[in-house]
Amino acid sequence: MARKSRNAKSPPGQRLLRVGEEIRHVLAALFERDTLRDPALAGRRITVTEVRPSPDLRHARVYIVPLGGGDTETVLEGLKRVKPYLRRQLADRLQIRYIPDLNFAADQSFDEAERIARLLHKPEVARDLDADQYGMVEDAESARPSRGDSEEE
Repeated sequence: MARKSRNAKSPPGQRLLRVGEEIRHVLAALFERDTLRDPALAGRRITVTEVRPSPDLRHARVYIVPLGGGDTETVLEGLKRVKPYLRRQLADRLQIRYIPDLNFAADQSFDEAERIARLLHKPEVARDLDADQYGMVEDAESARPSRGDSEEE
């Protein structure tokens, strides 16, 4: 039986998902209260879309989106400056042995979803999708005769 490598990518376990969600909820509550004293974050609404803790729970990647758009880089710099405050707040609210080091990153999934939606609405793609929906595009399998369907035998 082959052994799995420690470095092999595997889906996160139930504990990692639960800790990530707890961290996300605490951070979202902190951002909602607007108690962050940083000029880059003053009056900004920030959404925490996902938190991915490392397997050893020492680090966590926090994906954020500033509501209303704006300069994401400025918000990330502000979050980097208030990271010690956020870690102290996490320590007060979570019952875990180690409070992870927070690494903030912009969530690009909304931009990617918008790009895909734009592609799907292009005329040539919409035409192909409509043709496929009404059975006008031949399936590669149905176009090929099967071995038993030959009339020559």
